[in-house]
Amino acid sequence: MLKIFKKFFDFCGEKNKKKFYKSLVLGVIFGLMQAMKVPAIMLLIDGAIRQDVTPKLLLTCFGILLVSVIVGSVAKYYITMLQCEAGYYTASNKRIEIAEHMRYLPMGYFNKNSLGQITSVTTNTMEQMAEVSTGVVMMTLHGVFATAIITLMVLCYDWRIGLVAVAGIILFFATNSFLQKRSQVLAPVKAASDTDVVEKVLEYVQGISEVRSYNLTGKTSKKLNAAIDENCRINTEMELKFVPLMQMQNGITKLTGVAMTLLSIYLYLQGSMVLLNCIGMIICSFLVLDSLGTAGNYSSLLRVVDAGVDKVQAVLDLPEMDINGKEITPKNYDVELKNVDFYYDKSKIIDDISIHIPEKTTTAIVGPSGGGKTTLCHLIARFWDVDKGSITLGGEDVRNYSMDSLMRNFSFVFQNVYLFQDTIANNIRFGQEDVPMEKVIEAAKKACCHDFIMALPDGYDTVIGEGGASLSGGEKQRISIARAIMKDSPVIILDEATANVDPENEKELTEAIDALTREKTIFMIAHRLKTVRNADRILVLDHGKIVQQGKHEELIKQEGIYKRFVASKELAASWKL
Repeated sequence: MLKIFKKFFDFCGEKNKKKFYKSLVLGVIFGLMQAMKVPAIMLLIDGAIRQDVTPKLLLTCFGILLVSVIVGSVAKYYITMLQCEAGYYTASNKRIEIAEHMRYLPMGYFNKNSLGQITSVTTNTMEQMAEVSTGVVMMTLHGVFATAIITLMVLCYDWRIGLVAVAGIILFFATNSFLQKRSQVLAPVKAASDTDVVEKVLEYVQGISEVRSYNLTGKTSKKLNAAIDENCRINTEMELKFVPLMQMQNGITKLTGVAMTLLSIYLYLQGSMVLLNCIGMIICSFLVLDSLGTAGNYSSLLRVVDAGVDKVQAVLDLPEMDINGKEITPKNYDVELKNVDFYYDKSKIIDDISIHIPEKTTTAIVGPSGGGKTTLCHLIARFWDVDKGSITLGGEDVRNYSMDSLMRNFSFVFQNVYLFQDTIANNIRFGQEDVPMEKVIEAAKKACCHDFIMALPDGYDTVIGEGGASLSGGEKQRISIARAIMKDSPVIILDEATANVDPENEKELTEAIDALTREKTIFMIAHRLKTVRNADRILVLDHGKIVQQGKHEELIKQEGIYKRFVASKELAASWKL
């Protein structure tokens, strides 16, 4: 149990740990204030036994009770405030820490770990850390402290009754250890089930259009329903296995109180305890283990806290790419690959590629699906590190750059654009919050999206749905291009940026790309012939190798993939209804 407390406080960070420690100190004060009620009552009973209840005695008892109530209430207020602040700030800081950490993880992590798992950690787990875990840890500790204070008081009054209380505490913790062992087995199962539910919900919601279009609503929801049912079963099983032990704990606390009461009466009847102490011990018997019983019920969730900390820490412990490079400004924007190999899950994706790309040239990359086109571009921008060989920008290995200084040189326009649930202006100036509105509008005009933005209800202040759900594909692409224009990086990577654009939007999108790519080093993954034929160099990739390269006029004369690619596009273009 102590290891869990230490792990939790260390997890919270120094600043929040201090808040929890202050809360614990105040918890001791609160426990003392609760215990002060006993001597106040005993003073009054003593006066009643001696038939000497004077106004002074009454005022003294009232004063003790008043002080205990006021000081206890103030202590309780600050305990609650400190716990809430520490809990919520811990969750907030860890979410930010996870987000920052994920920026520097290899892209392979996001392929191997589902969105549901990441979402579960940053939502469910961190919510538990902020609310449930904080309450569980602090209620358990405060219960232990309160019990310890009252037990010490009982031992001071009468060691015989105190030993009964100590024996009850020992039995209580023995039962609690069984509870902890059972929780240790079930907590990871619950955590895995919670993650699975989140994964299935996200999968169902994100694929709802396909599910409905193929009339698979019932079949697809079976997975979701099964995950929810399994989660319900696991939570029920936990409760059913915990309840008997929790009731046993509560039974021990109650029987200990009964034993203290009976022994006090027996000792009084035997003449070895005065009436005042007998009454005082009977009162204490109702208080001594009351807080511990509450703490015991909460302690069943300590393993859930432990598992939650482990889940978050597992993400934070994932090895980052070596990002501690130098702040480098490249002397030029030539890109060169030398004998580059790259493996993914033991499969060779890029195979011994060597190529030199001069700055301010356009390189089109074509080839069959799965040939390594996107992976090659990701390696150039160091989304992954190569397994063999090197990639240089301006003659400097990309691994020598700090990640931030390297990323300043790249802008990306992907086929699937993601826009954030924010204003259009903030989506365009993303990452550059201080850019004035004039620059935003200028970038939007270059990207040919100013007109449709102004037609929206609130113009640039229009809040778009998450992922840009309220905009068409072409509109999202142009806002993405405006974002890239705003960044104004010297190297542009276009990953099939026009693949899914309607013909009505194609002209405007092409003009936007022309504005973006003027006087830049361009890498363009494309399936449309008109976006490929004017490139300075065309690379044809197949199974991770460059099988052809050159200009359109050169490659069209060679037998191979490119000639077949052009022929298929021309044939498709000739079809008419």
